[in-house]
Amino acid sequence: MNALQARTAPLYERVRHVIPPIEWPSFAEEIDAILELKRQRRAVILAHNYQTPEIFHCVADIVGDSLALAREAMRVEADVILLAGVHFMAETAKLLNPTKTVLIPDTAAGCSLAESITAADIRALRARHPGVPVVTYVNTSAAVKAESDICCTSGNVRKIVEGLGVPRVMLLPDEYLAQNVARETGVEIITWNGHCEVHERFTPADIRQLREDHPGVIVMAHPECPPEVVAEADFAGSTAMMNDFVARERPTSVALITECSMSDNLAAQYPDVGFVRPCNLCPHMKRINLTNIRVALQEMRHEVTIAPEIAARARRAVERMLEF
Repeated sequence: MNALQARTAPLYERVRHVIPPIEWPSFAEEIDAILELKRQRRAVILAHNYQTPEIFHCVADIVGDSLALAREAMRVEADVILLAGVHFMAETAKLLNPTKTVLIPDTAAGCSLAESITAADIRALRARHPGVPVVTYVNTSAAVKAESDICCTSGNVRKIVEGLGVPRVMLLPDEYLAQNVARETGVEIITWNGHCEVHERFTPADIRQLREDHPGVIVMAHPECPPEVVAEADFAGSTAMMNDFVARERPTSVALITECSMSDNLAAQYPDVGFVRPCNLCPHMKRINLTNIRVALQEMRHEVTIAPEIAARARRAVERMLEF
């Protein structure tokens, strides 16, 4: 065994259930280089649950859903934060760590939800619905957050909507998330026509076919899915809630109605659980890879910046969310 193999062998143990041995050498060299660059740069890597296993389990320091990454970003002591995820997540990390350098490996790693609404749209909605609080999903730009009263994630949205103590809110931009929350609460919710391009493709027929092909499978759907899909599922919740359910219940067979890599990352942790994979990939998440993570740390690119007048207002909306 050479030195590189010896250094990376413990990392391969984390992913051997989902990455075949023949593929590992193509990852090992990049992983080893990234770990050394993290030491040199005093950097940490935050990785979303939708990142691939070689990123999620082998180079990331902090992993989780949008809420977990937002919380943990405030606690890091490194000089550099690299966000292995999409652009709005990197902006959120910068909002909460304004004195740190925040990098994203590919500036084109966007989000259909974030691109579905603008700050001008929020101002127009406020004019049409004066006095109604604006709750925006974290899957939005800093400019949109700056026009909002408070942010939310799929994990805390119900708590925030009900916690505002008002009969009517605007919950933007994910229409399906808003519809699913409206069904669970007594709050009237004004929606926006924004959708996640991964979750909107799932259908009730997909779930019925899963149950037919895999009797006894537990189906868990992300609340960005259409309401009729959520209604067909056994459980609906954020990626963190899905993770907690699998860790606690260890179901014999489970299908996660969300982005593909979520199942891969959980399968690496829980090889005793059978994962059925109805696979929809997020093209934006998949723009992040080991090579552009390494290059970003080598060249200190691409740095995320936010105009101060936007950052101050957007930060308040995110901090209000974290107070919940």
